[in-house]
Amino acid sequence: MKSSSPCSGARIRATFSALLLATLFVLSSCSKKSDDINTLREQVWKNPKDAALQVRLGNAYVHDKRFAEADEAYRTALAIDPELDDASHALGALAFNRKNYPEALLFFSKHLEHAPKDSLRLYDIGNVYMQLNELDKAANYYRQSIDNSTAFVEAHYNLAVCCARTGKLAEARSIYDWLLLKNNYLAVSLQRHLNKEIPGK
Repeated sequence: MKSSSPCSGARIRATFSALLLATLFVLSSCSKKSDDINTLREQVWKNPKDAALQVRLGNAYVHDKRFAEADEAYRTALAIDPELDDASHALGALAFNRKNYPEALLFFSKHLEHAPKDSLRLYDIGNVYMQLNELDKAANYYRQSIDNSTAFVEAHYNLAVCCARTGKLAEARSIYDWLLLKNNYLAVSLQRHLNKEIPGK
């Protein structure tokens, strides 16, 4: 899978029912240990136009579970530098966790513009469409994600859930057979989805 930095490469891949909050905690853990909030706020006060510093402050707020303040810091970073990729992703993840899916889609789409073939970015958008119950669109993004990273088991799983819920049971079963060899836990979970969609189960 492609990733723009060690931190973004370490992002947690949420399955269908999970949220992206873990992503933000990984982002915050990529900050230096000395990045305590008071120190960072002082640095931001001295360097108000430093967008990267605003992102570090946002990450520190996330680590402290101060999400509203994190949101403000990331938005400030994006106002300073509208092309700042990390801020777009972080704001998408925050919006997703607040269940503000239209806003999450806006920020994740901006994040995707910087790396249109990045499997994780495509997957993030698929997750938003999954939550919006736009399953055909979700499936499309999961397929693109898989095309760029064939071993991405979570994308296969979510695609199979979309297929099961839209009546494409043959495709869902095919993915189930593949998952049996790759990730038994996800295969067992997928079997439950398939059972719900099969008459008489």
